[in-house]
Amino acid sequence: MAAKTWIMAMLDGFLDLLFPPKCPFCGKLLEKGELLCPGCQRDLPWLPGSDGEKAVEFTGGCAVPLRYQGAVREAVHAYKFNGRRSRSRTFGVLMAQCARDHRMEADLVSWPPLSPKRLRERGFDQAGLLAETVGRELSLPVVRTLEKREIPAQSGLADEKARRANVRGAYSALAPERFRGKTVLLVDDVVTTGATLSECAGVLRAAGAEKVVCAALARAR
Repeated sequence: MAAKTWIMAMLDGFLDLLFPPKCPFCGKLLEKGELLCPGCQRDLPWLPGSDGEKAVEFTGGCAVPLRYQGAVREAVHAYKFNGRRSRSRTFGVLMAQCARDHRMEADLVSWPPLSPKRLRERGFDQAGLLAETVGRELSLPVVRTLEKREIPAQSGLADEKARRANVRGAYSALAPERFRGKTVLLVDDVVTTGATLSECAGVLRAAGAEKVVCAALARAR
């Protein structure tokens, strides 16, 4: 185990030499150990205190560190649609810190998955990568608990009723024995009306989850 840790540390150091870490929100080079550059740490649209809590039906609430605007919107868009997968590390750490600050205690971490078709098109599941980092930061197992059928993208629907109707029945539980009687921390990149998280939470609770709490990187509207 020690040898494996040493090898991973060496590999991370080598990659940092080849590809110096940059702030995911502005692109500035980061100093060793920095998660964000000082400017973004100061100027991003943070949601302090209770502003970083959003009520979501069927859940114990959603912890969110940032507003979905300006540099945050651009960074998330690049992550999801331009293949900037490495940003999942910083985003996930911010989400884990926020979940911890808002006392979102759980037994495992999960996420609303992409449909098979959307996963083939995008090449990766952005919420799944965030879940991996959040789980690692919180020392919790990451478990896939849901599967999704193909539906129109939520981003094209502005009305809350339309968004809720669009996701109704889109998700089904996967291997309920893995989360029955447990509290699930459900993570996603952006929460808007909360329709997706609410639908997923309802499915998980109907399948036996004791409780669902949520975390997202940014809150729209």
